[in-house]
Amino acid sequence: MSDFEAGEGSIRRLWPTETDKFRDHLLRLDPESRRLRFAHLVSDDFIKAYASRMTEYGSLVYGHLVDGVVRGASELRRLGDAWGEQAEAAFSVEKPYQDHGVGTDLMGRVVRAARNRNIRRLYMSCLAENARMQAIARKHDALLRFEYGDVVGEILPAQPDYFSLATEAAEDRLGFIIAVLDLQARLMRAA
Repeated sequence: MSDFEAGEGSIRRLWPTETDKFRDHLLRLDPESRRLRFAHLVSDDFIKAYASRMTEYGSLVYGHLVDGVVRGASELRRLGDAWGEQAEAAFSVEKPYQDHGVGTDLMGRVVRAARNRNIRRLYMSCLAENARMQAIARKHDALLRFEYGDVVGEILPAQPDYFSLATEAAEDRLGFIIAVLDLQARLMRAA
């Protein structure tokens, strides 16, 4: 799909009923994007198992959807058994949708979610060769450091405020309604 234009599609939270959309997105990643996302080569079986745990461990997953299909995803994963002061961010964007601001927008969504959960340090790591992810991290004021051939970024989210909390709540409410309607439509097609 080479006719994708910046601004096309929308970002919303993915819900537990949408694990398949997240899985299908990860499976569509080209080999290089897949390697950069997971920092090594991974099989389809690995991705299926990974996606099946989308909502475990307190993860929040946001999708960039175009015509109801996830074309990019970002994850906010807590570090430890409960939300604390630290969390990890990761994201992936399918090749035809790269270099259009999708990754930047997805990262922004994760940074806001971290902010609203009082996360003080948001980490992301990538291979040293992953210049795209490093550029996106810099756009969100990440401090980057090299560690053992990887780059670790650290973002210090601002304190939550009424506007950040209200915006996330409103977007989640709308996203949930869209997900329910989509699930209903998929169930009706399957019947």
